[in-house]
Amino acid sequence: MGRFLQLHLLTFYPPANINRDDTGRPKTAIMGGEPRLRVSSQALKRAWRTSNIFTGKFDGHLAARTQRIGLIVEQRLLNKGTEASIARKVARDIAGVFGKVKKENDDNPTYTEQLAFISPREQEAAFAVAEARAAGADNTELSKLASKILAARDTAADIAMFGRMLADNPAYNREAAVSVAHAVTTHRVVVEDDYYTAVDDLKLPSEDAGAGFIGEAGYGSGVFYLYLVVDRALLVENLDSDRALAGTAVAALTEAAAKVGPRGKSASFASFARTSFMLAECGDAAPRTLAAAFIQPIDKLEGRRNDFLGISISALTDTRKKFAAAYPDDVPASVSFSVPDGTGSINDIIAFATDGL
Repeated sequence: MGRFLQLHLLTFYPPANINRDDTGRPKTAIMGGEPRLRVSSQALKRAWRTSNIFTGKFDGHLAARTQRIGLIVEQRLLNKGTEASIARKVARDIAGVFGKVKKENDDNPTYTEQLAFISPREQEAAFAVAEARAAGADNTELSKLASKILAARDTAADIAMFGRMLADNPAYNREAAVSVAHAVTTHRVVVEDDYYTAVDDLKLPSEDAGAGFIGEAGYGSGVFYLYLVVDRALLVENLDSDRALAGTAVAALTEAAAKVGPRGKSASFASFARTSFMLAECGDAAPRTLAAAFIQPIDKLEGRRNDFLGISISALTDTRKKFAAAYPDDVPASVSFSVPDGTGSINDIIAFATDGL
């Protein structure tokens, strides 16, 4: 099997608002000159990282993205009987390894200004160094603390997959082994508005018949194309050559991508969807998206105008064939499943994706 695993997914969502913009409406994009619904890669990765699939497979191998490492350190020292002023100072020293610390007069003086991705191993190292400093057994210069806490390679699967950036300690940055595109609909979509009211259950019959609350909520529906790439070699490298853990990571990511999406407004729309079509490719040639299949919205194609899922599958597979014809020396191996056709399964994709790891 090759270095680059590419996953192409087509997932249908009925009316929903799974990923909102700053106004509360579904995120959108213009592609091929037409408006599409969009789900950001950030929202997708967050949904996968926090899913039961990830937490179930990665016991002890998931990092935490937080501003609160200093607070956690301070609380640990206080629980061990450290004097409050010493605990605060040491906590700020440790937090400074992960980012710029907020000012001492801030409401949260042990927080970092930025979110930092911290592995379990690094958190334990931070605790050990903090306890030693609080006890007077460690007087390492602040500029050298990073080397005692941070790791360039470890077994935090999500850091290995999605990378991290530490502006003040770039030697410990992690290049992401997984690249995730924003998911977009394969067809034109105009966001609609739901005008809704809420009734006050305790309002007396003698009072007015008006609603207790009136509001609006945007929503949209469509078939989304999602593309992601896994650099399997970089993933193994990031995980300190732990190939078994890399295989688990690829399996978890593949399963989560097919089964899990952002949960925005899910209580209002029951927006729980699973992928209907998934194509996996693996090879050593440079990756390439198949988004070109949807430059022209599929709702504008002739024939089967309302079969958005079927047309999307056909457009995707036809575009792959045309790329193969244009680049005959770079055709990656592939496997797929299709719910409409009743062929293949997610297990086929996972077995293919993890082969050789």
